[in-house]
Amino acid sequence: MMKTTKFAFLLPFLMFAAIVQSQSNDVKIQVDKLTPQMYMLTGQGGNIGVFVGEEYVLMIDDQFSRLSTKIKQAIKSITTKPIAYLLNTHMHGDHTGGNANFNNQTTTIIAHQKVRERLVNENEKALLSKKIDSVTAHKKLPEITFSDTMLLYDADETIMAIHVHNAHTDGDAQIYFSKNNVLHMGDTYFSGKYPYINLNRGGSVGGYINALKKAAILANEDTKIIPGHGKLSNKKELESYILMLETIYVNVKKEIGAGKSLEQVIANKQITANYDATYAWSFISAEKIRETFYKSLMNK
Repeated sequence: MMKTTKFAFLLPFLMFAAIVQSQSNDVKIQVDKLTPQMYMLTGQGGNIGVFVGEEYVLMIDDQFSRLSTKIKQAIKSITTKPIAYLLNTHMHGDHTGGNANFNNQTTTIIAHQKVRERLVNENEKALLSKKIDSVTAHKKLPEITFSDTMLLYDADETIMAIHVHNAHTDGDAQIYFSKNNVLHMGDTYFSGKYPYINLNRGGSVGGYINALKKAAILANEDTKIIPGHGKLSNKKELESYILMLETIYVNVKKEIGAGKSLEQVIANKQITANYDATYAWSFISAEKIRETFYKSLMNK
């Protein structure tokens, strides 16, 4: 059996980062108002959620470090209230890259405990290779972590941070604003695109589908759903997305039961034929999603 190098394990995420970084440097931060208190910011990287509370702002994810100034300016165009909390939905750099730039005396970073663990590990490697200084490394880390569910309150708004197990990664959180009826799903939902399921950082196909189902139970017909990537969504689109992934799951499971190899599953276009035109994209192609499902189900 061929040995898999450490670089090979990192390759999918490195490719993802390269695709994002190769886009135009002239990034504009778009602000979309969802409710009187809730906004979605899009730019380059994961979609950002902004909640304007009675006295402070709660922000969800922060894209890349080099965009922090533009993101801060965009938030200032919404409100002059300080950012009290920054919630990371998971550990990937297109969602946590700006942590050190936002972490200050008035802003506290919150995330699932696995996010901190993985960022600590990344910091150690970056410090050894002198790609980061110790001050920046420290400021990147979440200061408050949770293991399952965390509740925050602001006037009559209840904000729920809900951990979903082994979905996109092993530290994913979905954030629900009950009064505003807005759900930020992080990368447990790629609206209109095949998902990136990071198997090497605790993600799994089964966990990903379960996370989507959990969100569908929480949402109703009026819920505004902010995906990690893609356009603003709703429950109907989310349910169609679940059906798509469940169908691929069944199809790949049948192939595995028939003794088909990874190479045969990757080559079998019929497994995903009904969905490729809609959901395949530059990073997660039809071949890549079939490969991800096969590897995840074989390791179940």
